[in-house]
Amino acid sequence: MTAEYKVIGDVAVITMSNPPVNGLGLATRVGITNGLTQANSDAAVKSIIITGAGNAFSGGADINEFGSPKAIQEPNLLSVIRACENSAKPVLAAVHSVAMGGGLELALGCHYRIAAPGCKVALPEVKLGLIPGAGGTQRLPRVLGVEPALNMIVSGEPINSEMLAMLPGQKLFDRMATSAESLAAEAMAYAKELAAQHADGSALPLVRNLPCKHPQGDAYFQFARNMVKGMAKNYPAPPKCVDAVEAATKKKFEDGMVFEREIFTNLMWTPECRALRHIFMADRAASKIPDVPSDTPKRTIASVAVIGAGTMGGGISMNFLNAGIPVKMLEMKQEALDRGVATIRKNYEAQVKKGKLKQDKYEQRMALLTTTLSYDDIGSADLVIEAVFEEMGVKEAVFKKLDEVMKPGAILASNTSTLDVNKIASFTKRPEDVVGMHFFSPANVMKLLEVIRGAKTSKEVLATVMALGKKIKKTAVVSGVCDGFIGNRMIEQYSRQAGFLIEEGCTPAQVDKAVEKFGFAMGPFRMGDLAGNDIGWAIRKRRNVERPGMKYSKTADLLCEMGRFGQKTGAGWYDYQAGKRDAIPSALVVEMIEKHRAAEGITPRKISDEEIVQRLVFSLVNEAAHILEEGIASKASDIDMVYLTGYGFPIFRGGPMLYADQVGLFNVAEAMKRFAKNPRDDAAFWQPAPLLARLVADGKTFN
Repeated sequence: MTAEYKVIGDVAVITMSNPPVNGLGLATRVGITNGLTQANSDAAVKSIIITGAGNAFSGGADINEFGSPKAIQEPNLLSVIRACENSAKPVLAAVHSVAMGGGLELALGCHYRIAAPGCKVALPEVKLGLIPGAGGTQRLPRVLGVEPALNMIVSGEPINSEMLAMLPGQKLFDRMATSAESLAAEAMAYAKELAAQHADGSALPLVRNLPCKHPQGDAYFQFARNMVKGMAKNYPAPPKCVDAVEAATKKKFEDGMVFEREIFTNLMWTPECRALRHIFMADRAASKIPDVPSDTPKRTIASVAVIGAGTMGGGISMNFLNAGIPVKMLEMKQEALDRGVATIRKNYEAQVKKGKLKQDKYEQRMALLTTTLSYDDIGSADLVIEAVFEEMGVKEAVFKKLDEVMKPGAILASNTSTLDVNKIASFTKRPEDVVGMHFFSPANVMKLLEVIRGAKTSKEVLATVMALGKKIKKTAVVSGVCDGFIGNRMIEQYSRQAGFLIEEGCTPAQVDKAVEKFGFAMGPFRMGDLAGNDIGWAIRKRRNVERPGMKYSKTADLLCEMGRFGQKTGAGWYDYQAGKRDAIPSALVVEMIEKHRAAEGITPRKISDEEIVQRLVFSLVNEAAHILEEGIASKASDIDMVYLTGYGFPIFRGGPMLYADQVGLFNVAEAMKRFAKNPRDDAAFWQPAPLLARLVADGKTFN
């Protein structure tokens, strides 16, 4: 049973005990209702406390039941709340640590509430593409006031209990405990007080009976609706939050509940909701590695060394400084070190200026940073990450030196974005300690960390790096070894298609606009200019040697031959003005493309936005299917997380693999067959990957 029942004197205590956040799964709901029945049947019990064990009152729905019949099986949460309201004896919610979603809705269904300070209170359903579905939109405005409640529901952000208790006229908390430690004792005393107060059979208070009005009525809700729609863009749930809260002010409580439930049910079936729920689960699944048990021993990482003080090295260092881990940066020249430290200072000072970082925190972080020009000074670090030039000869020199100087048990990591981690590991006598840690630029901002598992990387090292990724607030995804790993291997196909599209008749701006309208943060040509077109040029040169015969458009190479490497040179696929990042279409680039078409005998054709999007996105999907088939990624949801957190894939579409599932894999395969007939394209690539073909034949999906 995941809800414990015990009687202390004349008070029954029902304690939710479903770690880690006391999710309101079926067993917990049964335990609560059974406890309420037992307490009401026991003449010796005069009042009831509902609380949570451990570090939460309740975090809401049990994620293990998402989308399963158990989630709505009776007693569902609505029935549990009704049982609280119908109790003949006072029910007191003793709220602490976390009260979110259904947990907060449960507390709102109790007759009284006492809260510990520091409790994080929220209705975060909007982040899953939903609205609260167990009365949150109807009860919270009644206890907090319409405007504070709507702000909480639309944002989904947690607010500390003591902040809410300070709101004028709030009725959310009837009493605040002195501290988290004293909550149990204070709740017990309050429950006895409530029993005495209602010993005469006086009516117990119900949130549903409180009034709910806004003085400006229609005008306020129209203003709120306009504001929310402007911010919500591709998400249908936030405007529906406004509709539901407005219903609380205009409808009878039961009618408002029906209206809330209708909205909740309709949103549940939207692609956006499915995408957000998929991301929620995929984020948690990414840390689970099939053959690495959760109890695998982890090494202590108390200090880190970073080789290279450039853009990547500095950004990587900031992640560890932010987490309170000392960093020693190594460079070959003092000027390079000085530039690197100055850039880190500049980044932190910008945060201080914007109010995002306090001055004392900035000083604490900088105090954790030291520098050196000698490998001999980094040997005691627990983890060393190289962030040097992306060339195997350079990596070889670095790793042979690290093998000499680093202490036994130190983890040796490479920030390589494409190179063979097994080969890098072979430069050492300890390949089991070598792992890839591929950060994305800017490394102090981007969420993704690709963790590259070499053939000999130990499970202990892998478990340590995955846990460390969480500590530095990254989404860590494991990849096997191949050219480009997950993200860059897929982006090669995406970039190839972008090149074919401009050969066939598009302009860079047309391609970028089409995929940005689809929802990408940035189109392929703007992305190339930001990253540096010379980087892709160097990779293509290497691949042309290693994999002769791979078909590319020549336009990207011609662009680089013009010296147009992107924003850093003020010219790439677009023109840029000094100090600005606005991408201005370039007449010189259009002229280059047109000359190339003429030289190749290509007659340009009109290409629809639909074809642009399908060729770019489905190229990602087909390459990803090969990656899954080869075991480079262990699950489709990992690939989605890579593209959502590292490559700007639209969140509301849930990643390339979920998007393909929603389009229908049969339809994806049919489109690929059409693209294979295009004489300018790569017909061999557009043959559906074996895994994709099998899924289509079996009527299955990636996820």
